[in-house]
Amino acid sequence: MTLKAQSTHETENIVGKIDKILIDEALIESTANDSSPLISSAQPLQPLSYRHAFMLVLKRDLTIAMRHKDDMINPLLFFVIVVTLFPLGIGPEAQTLSRIAPGIIWVAALLATLLSLDRLFKSDHHDGSLEQMLLSPHPIFILVLAKIFAHWLITGLPLILIAPLLAVLLHLDENSYTALLLTLLLGTPVLSLLGAVGVALTVGIKKGGVLLSLLVLPLYIPVLIFATSAIDTAALGLPYSGQLAIIAALFFGSLTLAPFAVGAALKVSTN
Repeated sequence: MTLKAQSTHETENIVGKIDKILIDEALIESTANDSSPLISSAQPLQPLSYRHAFMLVLKRDLTIAMRHKDDMINPLLFFVIVVTLFPLGIGPEAQTLSRIAPGIIWVAALLATLLSLDRLFKSDHHDGSLEQMLLSPHPIFILVLAKIFAHWLITGLPLILIAPLLAVLLHLDENSYTALLLTLLLGTPVLSLLGAVGVALTVGIKKGGVLLSLLVLPLYIPVLIFATSAIDTAALGLPYSGQLAIIAALFFGSLTLAPFAVGAALKVSTN
């Protein structure tokens, strides 16, 4: 009974320290932006709102990514290299490249996202931040969603911005550029959300990159099929709203369910 009470007391102390750290960061940020103090010393400290906790985790991950530029550059360079290798290997024929351009761009984007997934929770697991996150009084799905959103901003958004330039290299049909951007805008968040589930399941496994690929790649296939189909349909001048609706359904379904699945997988993996 003494050991159990001591363990419970230590856990409560850790949770209290985590919440205090988050509150202190919020106070420092608020004080820096406002000359007047946010909370007077006579008032008790209020727990952070869900929105504020989300923004703090998002800001933390973006700050870490800015300090480690390779996290942003490596997937983007991989994407560019993969796309540019195809014209060199297949040949410069515009008709051939135009026909396979949607598949090339989407397969390269898929592999670039997969390359960057391994660092989503690994560093937090190694330095102990992940355990503190799980002990936080805030719902784990909110903190997880902030990390996934930060991952998409670091990897998915640059891919969307550079994809039209690479599409010119592949002689993509001029009617397909809008479909390309829309499918990437809806599809790349799905890649990050579904990939986070695989990362959460393998976060405690050393050299789990192969297992991560086996878990995640089958989940990416529907997005790949409907995205390339939408771009091909747009090249023919036909409506592609049906394919976009399916990708949007995958996006909202992943956005709703994936953070809860990631939170449960992280608790299993860390235990």
